[in-house]
Amino acid sequence: MVTIAHCEAAQTCWYRCRAALFGETWSDGPLTWMREDDAQNLMFPTRIPGDALRRGLERARDSGVRMVGAWLGSDVDASALAAAGFERGWAPWWMTAPVDVVGVADDPRVELQQDTDDYRGEYAAYGASLALTRQRPRHSWYAAAYDGPGGGFAGRAWSHLTGDTAGVFDMEVWPPFRRRGLGTGLLRAVVGAAAAAGAQHAVLNATPEGKLLYESCGFRQIGAGITWWLPMPTRVP
Repeated sequence: MVTIAHCEAAQTCWYRCRAALFGETWSDGPLTWMREDDAQNLMFPTRIPGDALRRGLERARDSGVRMVGAWLGSDVDASALAAAGFERGWAPWWMTAPVDVVGVADDPRVELQQDTDDYRGEYAAYGASLALTRQRPRHSWYAAAYDGPGGGFAGRAWSHLTGDTAGVFDMEVWPPFRRRGLGTGLLRAVVGAAAAAGAQHAVLNATPEGKLLYESCGFRQIGAGITWWLPMPTRVP
């Protein structure tokens, strides 16, 4: 049976792998922090000591982090975050489905890729994250959607294998291309790739905008969490 703990573990593993390439991970008592480039996240603590939180924020300032996030279970006391200036954010709706009910990956507009030139200009750095797909043993898959054969770049999605659970992450179809079935194609492509590597279940965190799509592919909500966010002041050179 898939639980919220499986969802949290998949989210944490995904962030940990990204931090290994583009940042760092460390623990301070009950707090586990992960930094990727200029974003830092506190991952699912069961309690939040004020002194450990202050040390984490000091490290964020020293590293030039622009945004600090905290991912929590709904029953965790967040008073230390509020006292430090964090604001309550969106609630991840944890959803799950057996991989064999998500559907067959058969949309010709969707491609699994291990490299890309779709990201340019201010988005060029995102392309470097596809290095995750080239690591062995294989644990991460990336899919891109296009607006028909030879069409424009229309969206993306990732899956990441944690044990026998496939987490789905960073799935988005750009607004001009929505309601054309591309989201379904992306979801089935990345879940199918993880299933071929041994995944039995898929998990994700949904927003209200995406929940209907996921339900149409067999996902059901099993709970919710909460996020908190703190923008960091820009350092003056």
